Amino acid sequence: ATVRGPSSPVAEIGKPHVLAWFRRRTQDRLTAVDLYGAVVAEARRPIIFERFGVQDTPEGRAGLIILAAFPVLERLKAGSPRARRVARLITEAYVTDVDDCLREMGVGDMAVPRKVKRAAQALGERCNAYARAAGGAVPLPALAAELASTIPGLEAAPAAANALARFALATIKRLEALQEDMILAGHLPFTPLSADDLVETPS
Repeated sequence: ATVRGPSSPVAEIGKPHVLAWFRRRTQDRLTAVDLYGAVVAEARRPIIFERFGVQDTPEGRAGLIILAAFPVLERLKAGSPRARRVARLITEAYVTDVDDCLREMGVGDMAVPRKVKRAAQALGERCNAYARAAGGAVPLPALAAELASTIPGLEAAPAAANALARFALATIKRLEALQEDMILAGHLPFTPLSADDLVETPS
C-alpha cells in the first residue's frame, strides 16, 4: 500500500503552501529571465564594439555579458534568500543562452555540453576575479587589468579597459544604494557609457 504520511510528497500536492511555493519559484525564474535580458541588452550596446574596441565575436559578446552580469550577481548574492536564488537562476539563464547560441551556430551535439560547461566555469571564475579586484586596495587598475585579460580587444585598448572598469565599479555602487525589491522588480541602474569615457582625465 502507498504510505501517505506527513513526509510523503504525494500528501502535500494541492495544499496551499505547496502551490504558493511553486508560484514563488515560477516568479523567481521569470524575474531572473527579465534581469538577464536587461544584462544582455546592456552588454550588446553598439558603442562598446564601435568605440571601445571590444571584438564583436562570440567570445567578445560573452565577455561583455559576464561584465554586465557581474555587478548584478554580486548585489543579489549579498541579499536575501530570494535574491540569492534569483542570482543562481540568472546564472542558469546564461548557461541556457550559451547552449542555444552554440546550437544555432551549428556546433555538434557532442561538443555542446563541453563548451557550455566551459562557459559556466568562465562566468564563475571571472566574476570571482572581478570581485577580488573590485574589493582590493586599488580597484580601478586591478579591475581594468582583469578586463583586459579576459575580454577580447581590451588588451590593446587600455583606455577602454579603464572606462569599462569604472562602469562596473560605479554600477556596483548604484546597485548597493538601491533597495533589493527595486532590483527584483527589474530596475537595473547601469552606469551610462559614452565615448567621452575613453578620455583619460588626470587623477
